[in-house]
Amino acid sequence: MKSKTSPWREQNPATRLTQPKDYSSQRRPHPSIFCRVPLHGGRLRALIQRVTRAEVRVDERTVGQIDRGLLVLVGFTHTDGPEQLEWMADKVCGLRIFSDADDKMNLSVADVHGSMLVVSQFTLYGDAVKGRRPSFVDAARPEIAVPLYERFLELIRARGVPAQTGEFGASMAVELVNDGPVTLWLER
Repeated sequence: MKSKTSPWREQNPATRLTQPKDYSSQRRPHPSIFCRVPLHGGRLRALIQRVTRAEVRVDERTVGQIDRGLLVLVGFTHTDGPEQLEWMADKVCGLRIFSDADDKMNLSVADVHGSMLVVSQFTLYGDAVKGRRPSFVDAARPEIAVPLYERFLELIRARGVPAQTGEFGASMAVELVNDGPVTLWLER
């Protein structure tokens, strides 16, 4: 018996389009099956926001403050190392996300003489796939994360970008004015 051609399968098998599996009668699949990259671990994470100003306070005391520049929330995992730090520092310092004279995103933070406020945030590794309380097992413990954070700051400053910081491990209040808004998620 000849089967009908599904609209999900092209005549050319090289395209490899297949009909999605029907999960209606089963438990929902883990979201990681839809991702190109693993959902857990192995990637330095950074959330970058273009700001007109930002500051971080600990116990009502300002510990870091910038005007025009980037707020970088950075999270580390157990397997992060020098390669990921170098790549992320290059990427963040070189991102062309500030407007030029033609109002096009064409300038980096260094080009606009801006600065960075870099805040360590282990909650970037929060996994809330199961249950309602996030798991943070993929976040690096302080004995691993602190040296990574300090090295990341050194790499940014070595590229000529002034960097302010939060206070590692403290409960912080971060205040910012997002410019645009422009927000990017980077992983390496």
